[in-house]
Amino acid sequence: MPALDGVRILDMTQYEAGTSCTQALAWLGADVVKIEAPEYGDPGRGVGRSANKDYSAYFCAWNANKRSLALDLGTDRGHELFMRLVPKFDVFVENYGPGVTEKLDIGYDTLRAANPGLIYTRIKGFGATGPYSGFRSMDMVAQAAAGAFSITGEADGPPMMPGPTTGDSGTGVQAAMAILAAYIQRQRTGEGQQIELSMQEAMAYYVRTRAFLGSGWGTRATPRSGNAGGLPPVNIYACKPFGPNDYIYLMPVNQGHWDALCAAMDRGDLLIDPRFETTRGRIENGAALYEEIGNWTGARTKYEAMETIAAAGVPCSACLDTAELHHDRHLTERGFVHELELPVHGRVPMLGFAPRMSGSPFEMTPPPRLGEHTDEVLAAELGLDEGELADLRDAGAIGDSARFT
Repeated sequence: MPALDGVRILDMTQYEAGTSCTQALAWLGADVVKIEAPEYGDPGRGVGRSANKDYSAYFCAWNANKRSLALDLGTDRGHELFMRLVPKFDVFVENYGPGVTEKLDIGYDTLRAANPGLIYTRIKGFGATGPYSGFRSMDMVAQAAAGAFSITGEADGPPMMPGPTTGDSGTGVQAAMAILAAYIQRQRTGEGQQIELSMQEAMAYYVRTRAFLGSGWGTRATPRSGNAGGLPPVNIYACKPFGPNDYIYLMPVNQGHWDALCAAMDRGDLLIDPRFETTRGRIENGAALYEEIGNWTGARTKYEAMETIAAAGVPCSACLDTAELHHDRHLTERGFVHELELPVHGRVPMLGFAPRMSGSPFEMTPPPRLGEHTDEVLAAELGLDEGELADLRDAGAIGDSARFT
């Protein structure tokens, strides 16, 4: 059985910080019902400026293995339906802007009154308290606020936007971990609780190595170092045919790595070169060392260079681009890339989830269309018949799922 079989989640999330949380739990086996406004749903459905306004690639990335219920909480009947659903679920997750849940009258106290065992999870840009609590946030705002920009970029350049969206998805995974902890606690106590995450604080977790090593306990700012993520020869090196991503990242951090690197390149002479014999020498002659290694990598593709150096036991990887990730032979062989037939997009490769549990099978299912499971969920959970569903649909309280059947 899936690890979280039987765990039930009401998902009122949007974009990525919340959706990554609930998708991680869905991939572990939880039943996730995504509550969306009937007219437009999760605004992430339209991200990417594509013609697919309700089913963008961005939305698909974060919403597989969920069901969609189109429900208008702004109507009295929609709100009533939602409150009838609350006692049937274990977890509620939202990441709306400041004040939205209060406006909709679905705050913690309201939902706890209907379900005392509910685990109520809220993700906010800067948390629910403090001087910045009223400020809105998106992924890169959280990263800027947590110091990630300040340690990214060239030493003589300005702060730079990091590539990964860990401000959102990194927060989501921490929220999922907290939910699991609260669920285990509820198994012992029978009581629910409220979980609150600040994206700024969650993102600070991912910069703590650089913050602790470089800031002297807050007495100075950790400097930017570009791609030189350690002592020479740690760096990126260009490979043929010298395209925008034809590089390897090389990270030999001890003497054994250095010895193995020289052997892999068949450059034993570098081991006895007085410029490079010691760590200090490699630091003082870093530019010359970079040129020596660059000449070797420049005669090979990034895959040839990686396989030669990594096979010798030296930490190293080709700099894969995002297109290559979808087709990488290693990720494909391991089953990380899933082939799915999706509405609108056809058969496409979908990147998977890293945790592998021997006793918990995992199968990826397509992300839902807006309101696709409205009738299914309300009939199963609340016993509503076709006439009642039609009446609610005519009143604008729920969306129409018939078009997807």
